[in-house]
Amino acid sequence: MLIGEVARRSGVSARMLRHYESLGLVRPSGRTGSGYREYSTEDIQRIFHVESLRSLGLSLREIGRALDDPGFAPAALVGELVGRTRERIAAETELLTRLGRIHAADPGGWEDVLQIVALLRALESTSADARQRAALSSAGEVPVPVEALVEAVLSETEPNVAGALRWALARSGDGGTELLARGLGSPGAAVRERAVRSLAEMPGPEATAHLRNALDDSDAAVRGYAALALGARGVDEAVPVLVDMIVEGRNDTDAADALSALAVDTATADRIAGRLVDRLAHAVTGAPARGRLTQALADLPGTRASHALAELSQDADRAVALTATYLLRLRDAR
Repeated sequence: MLIGEVARRSGVSARMLRHYESLGLVRPSGRTGSGYREYSTEDIQRIFHVESLRSLGLSLREIGRALDDPGFAPAALVGELVGRTRERIAAETELLTRLGRIHAADPGGWEDVLQIVALLRALESTSADARQRAALSSAGEVPVPVEALVEAVLSETEPNVAGALRWALARSGDGGTELLARGLGSPGAAVRERAVRSLAEMPGPEATAHLRNALDDSDAAVRGYAALALGARGVDEAVPVLVDMIVEGRNDTDAADALSALAVDTATADRIAGRLVDRLAHAVTGAPARGRLTQALADLPGTRASHALAELSQDADRAVALTATYLLRLRDAR
């Protein structure tokens, strides 16, 4: 079979067939009387073998070794090809993500595109200052895409940078709320904590709903940040977690302030006071926790808190009794 017909039937151009021949990959077995290349059935089969191996990503040099070296073991090379392919997919995926974020920002011109690219690179910088500047500049005429801000805030460990990123997200509206909520499903407690702290600064009922869900998180810090945020929003479902925080001594002052803010009417104040009193009476509640619970009663309005403090002023624990007596005097003075 002559080279032209081989090219038509195999789909490999005559130019490429000549290139294969020059490399010694596929040499036509014969020549016609006029000197034209003539390919045998075995030659054509080898062409298909070359093309099959090329489709796997092998170089022509590697293909020559694979076909001609009897001792060639394919397992190592295939494993290397797997690694190369994974790297290529990762690079292409990263490029696709970057392009999607630029497209979502709806740039008006190439200057906008270049500015977005610069901001995205700055968010990935190893310099905390560069990341912080990128976050603070995200509210400019060409904002950083929300997806990039969410990804950055969920991985940020520098407190000042994280604060700037949360500020930027809050200014972006509620577009990042659902993306942040996905962070609450992370197996890493640190990621969930970053997600809940960011949701705490996001407006709207959707953020509040996700914060409610975080009250059941297995990590105490995540539950605590959710409870403090919900307390500021007037959601009394946070009360049990806030009381736990006081007992455990985790941000107990902030938790007590949140309980006070939730006590907007006498009925609610009495319910909160009742929960604090129940924990005071619990046998496993230690002396430091009882002191913190007593202090938490101070800013609660209503008769339930006053009666509880009066009873505690006679408590067997002298520190608790003295604290309660002092707090009663302050309430009377007010």
